[in-house]
Amino acid sequence: MTSGSSPMPTQVVTYYLEMTDPSQLVTSPAPTNDWEVRRVGLPCPELNRFFYYEVGAKWRWIDRLGWTDDRWLAYVGRPDLETWVAYLSGTPVGYYELESQPSGDVQLMYFGLLPRFIGRGCGGPLLTAAIEQAWQMGARRVWVQTCSLDHPSALTNYQARGFKIFEHHTKTS
Repeated sequence: MTSGSSPMPTQVVTYYLEMTDPSQLVTSPAPTNDWEVRRVGLPCPELNRFFYYEVGAKWRWIDRLGWTDDRWLAYVGRPDLETWVAYLSGTPVGYYELESQPSGDVQLMYFGLLPRFIGRGCGGPLLTAAIEQAWQMGARRVWVQTCSLDHPSALTNYQARGFKIFEHHTKTS
Protein backbone atom coordinates (compact mmCIF):
# COMPACT_ATOMS: atom_id res chain seq x y z
CA MET A 1 0.00 0.00 0.00
CA THR A 2 1.31 3.41 -0.83
CA SER A 3 1.24 6.33 1.50
CA GLY A 4 -2.16 7.97 1.55
CA SER A 5 -4.01 5.05 -0.02
CA SER A 6 -6.93 3.47 1.77
CA PRO A 7 -7.44 -0.26 2.35
CA MET A 8 -9.59 -2.20 -0.08
CA PRO A 9 -13.25 -2.41 0.93
CA THR A 10 -14.32 -5.72 2.41
CA GLN A 11 -17.53 -7.45 1.44
CA VAL A 12 -19.26 -9.16 4.36
CA VAL A 13 -22.10 -11.57 3.68
CA THR A 14 -24.53 -12.13 6.57
CA TYR A 15 -26.59 -15.31 6.44
CA TYR A 16 -29.82 -15.93 8.34
CA LEU A 17 -30.64 -19.59 8.80
CA GLU A 18 -33.61 -21.37 10.31
CA MET A 19 -34.96 -24.73 11.29
CA THR A 20 -38.75 -24.98 11.46
CA ASP A 21 -39.21 -28.52 12.75
CA PRO A 22 -37.18 -30.72 15.13
CA SER A 23 -37.15 -33.49 12.50
CA GLN A 24 -34.86 -31.31 10.35
CA LEU A 25 -31.99 -31.73 12.83
CA VAL A 26 -29.14 -33.88 11.54
CA THR A 27 -27.31 -34.87 14.70
CA SER A 28 -23.58 -35.18 15.20
CA PRO A 29 -22.47 -37.62 17.91
CA ALA A 30 -20.42 -36.62 20.93
CA PRO A 31 -16.69 -36.90 20.25
CA THR A 32 -16.02 -39.14 23.30
CA ASN A 33 -17.68 -40.49 26.43
CA ASP A 34 -16.03 -37.61 28.32
CA TRP A 35 -18.28 -35.06 26.53
CA GLU A 36 -20.79 -33.08 28.57
CA VAL A 37 -22.89 -29.97 27.93
CA ARG A 38 -24.30 -28.18 30.98
CA ARG A 39 -26.45 -25.12 31.48
CA VAL A 40 -24.94 -22.26 33.45
CA GLY A 41 -27.27 -22.14 36.46
CA LEU A 42 -26.48 -18.69 37.84
CA PRO A 43 -25.93 -15.61 35.69
CA CYS A 44 -22.19 -15.11 35.42
CA PRO A 45 -21.25 -12.16 33.21
CA GLU A 46 -17.54 -12.92 33.59
CA LEU A 47 -18.08 -16.35 32.05
CA ASN A 48 -20.06 -15.06 29.08
CA ARG A 49 -17.53 -12.26 28.56
CA PHE A 50 -14.66 -14.77 28.68
CA PHE A 51 -16.25 -17.01 26.03
CA TYR A 52 -17.26 -14.05 23.87
CA TYR A 53 -13.70 -12.68 23.84
CA GLU A 54 -11.89 -16.00 23.51
CA VAL A 55 -14.19 -17.60 20.95
CA GLY A 56 -14.76 -14.46 18.92
CA ALA A 57 -11.34 -12.80 18.94
CA LYS A 58 -10.17 -14.34 15.68
CA TRP A 59 -13.55 -13.85 13.97
CA ARG A 60 -13.90 -10.12 14.65
CA TRP A 61 -16.68 -10.34 17.21
CA ILE A 62 -16.66 -6.69 18.22
CA ASP A 63 -20.23 -5.75 19.17
CA ARG A 64 -19.76 -6.37 22.89
CA LEU A 65 -16.14 -5.31 23.36
CA GLY A 66 -17.11 -2.03 25.02
CA TRP A 67 -19.75 -3.47 27.33
CA THR A 68 -19.50 -2.55 31.01
CA ASP A 69 -19.88 -5.07 33.83
CA ASP A 70 -23.41 -3.77 34.43
CA ARG A 71 -24.36 -4.24 30.78
CA TRP A 72 -23.03 -7.83 30.82
CA LEU A 73 -24.96 -8.56 34.02
CA ALA A 74 -28.17 -7.13 32.57
CA TYR A 75 -27.70 -9.24 29.44
CA VAL A 76 -26.96 -12.59 31.09
CA GLY A 77 -29.42 -12.05 33.94
CA ARG A 78 -32.47 -12.01 31.67
CA PRO A 79 -34.87 -14.95 32.11
CA ASP A 80 -35.14 -15.38 28.33
CA LEU A 81 -31.41 -16.12 27.90
CA GLU A 82 -29.71 -19.44 28.60
CA THR A 83 -25.96 -20.03 28.50
CA TRP A 84 -24.59 -23.55 28.01
CA VAL A 85 -20.99 -24.76 28.25
CA ALA A 86 -19.49 -27.90 26.71
CA TYR A 87 -16.81 -29.86 28.52
CA LEU A 88 -14.39 -32.50 27.28
CA SER A 89 -12.78 -34.49 30.08
CA GLY A 90 -13.89 -31.74 32.48
CA THR A 91 -12.29 -28.94 30.46
CA PRO A 92 -14.49 -26.20 28.94
CA VAL A 93 -14.30 -26.34 25.13
CA GLY A 94 -17.06 -24.01 23.95
CA TYR A 95 -20.40 -22.44 24.62
CA TYR A 96 -23.66 -21.22 23.22
CA GLU A 97 -26.36 -18.73 24.19
CA LEU A 98 -30.05 -19.31 23.43
CA GLU A 99 -32.62 -16.53 23.57
CA SER A 100 -36.36 -17.21 23.78
CA GLN A 101 -38.16 -14.56 21.77
CA PRO A 102 -41.73 -13.24 22.16
CA SER A 103 -42.63 -14.71 18.74
CA GLY A 104 -41.97 -18.23 20.04
CA ASP A 105 -38.68 -18.44 18.16
CA VAL A 106 -35.43 -19.36 19.85
CA GLN A 107 -32.33 -17.65 18.49
CA LEU A 108 -28.90 -19.15 18.81
CA MET A 109 -27.28 -15.85 19.78
CA TYR A 110 -23.64 -16.92 20.10
CA PHE A 111 -21.97 -20.24 19.50
CA GLY A 112 -18.38 -21.33 19.29
CA LEU A 113 -15.36 -23.25 20.44
CA LEU A 114 -12.27 -22.09 22.27
CA PRO A 115 -9.40 -21.93 19.74
CA ARG A 116 -7.51 -25.01 20.94
CA PHE A 117 -10.60 -27.20 20.38
CA ILE A 118 -11.33 -26.15 16.80
CA GLY A 119 -10.80 -29.05 14.42
CA ARG A 120 -11.19 -31.72 17.11
CA GLY A 121 -14.71 -32.86 16.29
CA CYS A 122 -16.50 -30.70 18.88
CA GLY A 123 -18.40 -28.21 16.68
CA GLY A 124 -21.02 -30.60 15.32
CA PRO A 125 -21.88 -32.14 18.70
CA LEU A 126 -22.04 -28.71 20.38
CA LEU A 127 -24.35 -27.38 17.68
CA THR A 128 -26.48 -30.53 17.97
CA ALA A 129 -26.83 -29.91 21.71
CA ALA A 130 -27.77 -26.25 21.11
CA ILE A 131 -30.48 -27.12 18.61
CA GLU A 132 -31.89 -29.93 20.76
CA GLN A 133 -32.05 -27.57 23.73
CA ALA A 134 -33.73 -24.86 21.67
CA TRP A 135 -36.48 -27.31 20.70
CA GLN A 136 -36.82 -28.40 24.34
CA MET A 137 -37.44 -24.73 25.20
CA GLY A 138 -40.62 -24.95 23.14
CA ALA A 139 -39.39 -23.17 20.03
CA ARG A 140 -41.68 -22.86 17.05
CA ARG A 141 -38.57 -22.06 15.02
CA VAL A 142 -34.83 -22.06 15.76
CA TRP A 143 -32.71 -19.53 13.95
CA VAL A 144 -29.19 -18.19 13.81
CA GLN A 145 -27.18 -15.66 11.88
CA THR A 146 -23.58 -15.96 10.79
CA CYS A 147 -21.38 -14.06 8.40
CA SER A 148 -18.43 -14.49 6.12
CA LEU A 149 -16.12 -13.19 8.89
CA ASP A 150 -16.93 -16.17 11.16
CA HIS A 151 -14.96 -19.42 11.17
CA PRO A 152 -14.79 -20.78 7.61
CA SER A 153 -16.72 -23.89 8.70
CA ALA A 154 -19.49 -22.04 10.56
CA LEU A 155 -21.98 -21.87 7.69
CA THR A 156 -21.18 -25.44 6.63
CA ASN A 157 -21.73 -26.71 10.19
CA TYR A 158 -25.10 -24.94 10.46
CA GLN A 159 -26.22 -26.38 7.14
CA ALA A 160 -24.90 -29.86 7.99
CA ARG A 161 -27.09 -29.86 11.11
CA GLY A 162 -30.17 -29.03 9.00
CA PHE A 163 -30.42 -25.23 9.04
CA LYS A 164 -31.59 -23.63 5.79
CA ILE A 165 -30.71 -20.10 4.63
CA PHE A 166 -33.82 -17.93 4.52
CA GLU A 167 -32.14 -14.59 3.88
CA HIS A 168 -28.71 -13.11 3.23
CA HIS A 169 -27.27 -9.62 2.80
CA THR A 170 -23.98 -8.35 1.43
CA LYS A 171 -22.44 -5.22 2.90
CA THR A 172 -19.26 -3.48 1.85
CA SER A 173 -17.27 -1.98 4.70
